[in-house]
Amino acid sequence: MLSLFPAAIFVLSLLPSLSIPHLQQAILDLLHQVLPEQSANLFEGTIRYVASERRAGLLTFGLIFTVWSASSGAYAIMEQLNVVYDVREQRPFWKARGNAILLMLLFVLLAIGALSLAIFGGVVQSWAASMIGWSRPLVIFFATLRWIIIAAALLLALAATYRLGPAVKLKSRFVSPGTVVAATLIALASIGLRIYVSKFGNYNAAYGNLAAVMILMLWTYLAGMALLVGCEINAILQGHKSERSE
Repeated sequence: MLSLFPAAIFVLSLLPSLSIPHLQQAILDLLHQVLPEQSANLFEGTIRYVASERRAGLLTFGLIFTVWSASSGAYAIMEQLNVVYDVREQRPFWKARGNAILLMLLFVLLAIGALSLAIFGGVVQSWAASMIGWSRPLVIFFATLRWIIIAAALLLALAATYRLGPAVKLKSRFVSPGTVVAATLIALASIGLRIYVSKFGNYNAAYGNLAAVMILMLWTYLAGMALLVGCEINAILQGHKSERSE
């Protein structure tokens, strides 16, 4: 949880340096579609402030603190994956921390890459609409394509986490039962939490200004559980559980 905001500052401070039109708005749209409204609003002010102009000081600050803070978050995930596989961390500190930093950078690149492709798809959509006119099938096709790109990035992030995270030798697999289940559970948790918060859960009355933080913590908890469930499925299907029990 503590690694999210330094990582967000670092990523957002990069946006003015990237020649990608409408990237900021794409991030805002995705946040509002994935997270409950209160949690999305928690990030929106930071996004608009940091991405409004080039701030070298923020970039330097983010580079120093994000590498450690965000990699610490990734390292905590790696420790829990070791628990799933019933193994202890035997890699040297520099190698384990290096894997955590690599995962963190991969997450950043995947997020920016997926959103950039989604924006490019919007450009292609506008061009196609100017040629053949707007139609409902065209809108549905490009909306579906956008979510396919984001889903592919999520699957790749999960595959990299399951490959580099635990201290066991595993084959590299982009799609596995665990990654599919984890991605599906994360999507269901996001949709379900949005519906629950908007229709039933009045967190603002109970927590006031802390409601956004509480909802974000609940979402990260559910996403973390989905991540561990997917890893558990892979561990069982790959035979690591039976080997350990014998």
